[in-house]
Amino acid sequence: MRKEIKAALLSAFVFPGAGHFFLKKYLMGTILATATFASLYFLVSETVKQALEITDKIQNGGIQLDVTAITELVSRQMNSEAQVINIASIILIVFWLIGILDSYRIGRTQSNDNTTGN
Repeated sequence: MRKEIKAALLSAFVFPGAGHFFLKKYLMGTILATATFASLYFLVSETVKQALEITDKIQNGGIQLDVTAITELVSRQMNSEAQVINIASIILIVFWLIGILDSYRIGRTQSNDNTTGN
């Protein structure tokens, strides 16, 4: 398998930055992995926070243990923080795509350098 394909697949299916580490571009790999991890952490922590708030309301008797009531509460909470969650999701997707495309580009450049160097 060619170097650029392997790097792009690592970035796509393992984690952004994995392809850069494979290509020995550690700084860019670290930047991509950190930015992706930060946005992923934010998304997960917001989701868990909202789930815990709903669980507390159910346990305290604030809402009935009914699928319709719980669904309505979830939609209300999601709408209140939708913009922040959307921004974090967009950042996550953008960094993931940058990781794939950039690792492919760097791998192709390195393959071309190896071909012309021989």
